[in-house]
Amino acid sequence: MKEIWKYLIIGCSVVISVIILSFAITYYGRSKDTIAVTGLGETTFTSDMIVWTGRISVENYDKLTAFRQMEKNQQTVARYLKENGVSDDEVTFSFINTNKNFTSVYSDNGNYMGSRFVGYSCNQTFTITSYNVEKVERISREISALVSQNIDIDSDMPEYYYTKLDDLKLELIEKASKDARLRAENIVENAGARLGKASSARLGVFQITSATGEEEYSYGGTFNTYSKEKKARITVRMEYKLK
Repeated sequence: MKEIWKYLIIGCSVVISVIILSFAITYYGRSKDTIAVTGLGETTFTSDMIVWTGRISVENYDKLTAFRQMEKNQQTVARYLKENGVSDDEVTFSFINTNKNFTSVYSDNGNYMGSRFVGYSCNQTFTITSYNVEKVERISREISALVSQNIDIDSDMPEYYYTKLDDLKLELIEKASKDARLRAENIVENAGARLGKASSARLGVFQITSATGEEEYSYGGTFNTYSKEKKARITVRMEYKLK
């Protein structure tokens, strides 16, 4: 009788173990029923801030004369900018840099004999940061007018920025998430399944390019500063459970 009970208990234990294992396998299989999609958030926008940099240069054999001429030129440039609507808090002048200039000296037969001092050069950078984009664009195009006043001046291309970039990122993330959900719903509907809750989400790299789309996207992210009209995009990879 004891033997019968022993085998009966063993048999029940085996059956119960099989049932538990069966439920575990079924649950595991269902937990693996997921779908992964990538949603896109994209928009174009206009920059609302401009940064433009220019440089003034002076050369003279006498250091003091070069420095005084630089100060005079700086005052002329500052006056020109103010007359064209640039306020004092929009422009910043750097310190004046002074360097000694030398030229190489060669003999008649082409052998290098050393260098000769030829004078001093002074240069100064000015930077305009403004929310009046059109005004600074116009000044950057017309700054060559100062050349007629014997001022050696050149400038970089204006750089364009957007001050509400953080808000824009949040909007695009929301847009990309909704796009991913819509894509997933379309796929599972055609497959005869039902979409469950999201199980994971991963953001792609934020990209800002020219609105014309002339640039290629970068693995590490692109941040265009030389186009006033820009395009921003971000992707979101979503994974959903299936019911």
